[in-house]
Amino acid sequence: MTIGNDLRRAVRGQVLVAGDEGFEQARRAWNLAVDQPVRAVVEAEDADDVAALAGYARRAGLTVAAQPSGHGASGDVEGVVLLRTGRLGGVDVRPETRTVRVGAGVKWGEVLAAASPHHLTGLVGSSPALSVVGYTLGGGLSWFGRRHGFAADSVRAFDVVDAEGARTTVNADSDAELFWALRGGGGDFALVTAVEFDLYPAPHLYGGRVIWPAERAPEVLAVFREITAEAPEELTAWFNLLNFPPLPVLPKFLRGLAAVTVDVTYLGQTDEAQTLLRRLDKIDGVIMDTRGPLRPAELGGVCAEPVDPGPDMFRGELLTGLDEAVAAALLSGPIDPLVSVQVRHLGGALARPAAGGGACGHLAEPYLLGMLGVPSGPEVAAAIRERHDAFTGLLAPYAGGRKPYTYLGAEESAAAAFPGDVLARLRDVKRARDPHGVFRSNHPVLG
Repeated sequence: MTIGNDLRRAVRGQVLVAGDEGFEQARRAWNLAVDQPVRAVVEAEDADDVAALAGYARRAGLTVAAQPSGHGASGDVEGVVLLRTGRLGGVDVRPETRTVRVGAGVKWGEVLAAASPHHLTGLVGSSPALSVVGYTLGGGLSWFGRRHGFAADSVRAFDVVDAEGARTTVNADSDAELFWALRGGGGDFALVTAVEFDLYPAPHLYGGRVIWPAERAPEVLAVFREITAEAPEELTAWFNLLNFPPLPVLPKFLRGLAAVTVDVTYLGQTDEAQTLLRRLDKIDGVIMDTRGPLRPAELGGVCAEPVDPGPDMFRGELLTGLDEAVAAALLSGPIDPLVSVQVRHLGGALARPAAGGGACGHLAEPYLLGMLGVPSGPEVAAAIRERHDAFTGLLAPYAGGRKPYTYLGAEESAAAAFPGDVLARLRDVKRARDPHGVFRSNHPVLG
């Protein structure tokens, strides 16, 4: 009997194996440049189905990798069973306690749509298309992290399936060590079927993007450095060097444009934000300015990131500062063949250890660099890798030495995301809770 037939006997959800119609599509990662050579794909019907799959995998000596949508995939899944949790929906906002419970298949856009009428927000990142659970298991760097810390540290409880196929709820009281590991250590320790976490007041919210032509980059970066040097924790600003692709989905005036942008959000009144950002208004040549009052449900429009899968090559680095030397390195030439070089301002609550915090820890470095290219072929991929290396080499003296888990590139290991003592503790949790290797995250802690 084939693995496909065995899995169909074990679970109620759809099972696809090589040769089945739809298998090639089902096994794809969000990043189409990452291949996923899995043995089978299971679309779970519900949490009981997830438990049935875990129990079967334990008995059969198989490994399961969970992906709601495939963001953050590394390709390290040869021979595993890929679990899709997209059908595990449900968003239950509880405004009286400022909490929400969501299923493993829920995306951030759904949470914001449900929380926004109550003037509440979760600790969402730049894209509403990301799954809440995958983002949170990796720590979760939010627009509002400077004020409220990592998304993982706002979790109150996880509903999980363990390596024996048993369902349970994990919180600080029921299983402190597993609860710690799940908050930022990735999905290596249990299959999460739902998560409950805190929401935060957002009665007033301001944000948007300002775009200038690329030749304004030195002036824009200088102002960005000034603003972030004194920004209150309610203000978050990101600096971007962008090569807009010549795509018909973009306005004509942006197609193929080399540009510099600043993206901002502010948890507060519009007039306060405008005062804090007034120096941006003195830079001439603005092509577009979308800043204004926002509802939390509109946060996805600030960066307007793609909501459909596509190929990319990414590298990230934490930066210990943004002085003249770092600025010179960032502006050392055109970013081609990259499409984006971004610097995010961190600090605030992200730089402070959270009381009872998870494995995500804290980030002493005040800035985070992200470099993105779109590999349209082998030659372009090689050129992107070379440009990544050139930027990283120039900035090596200012690199923090590790990076957030969600900023790991496809070829990087979990060891690059954690201090040695944290990695050792995560490995101890993995060995204790999953000694037979039933689960595999995007970046395994034992890898």
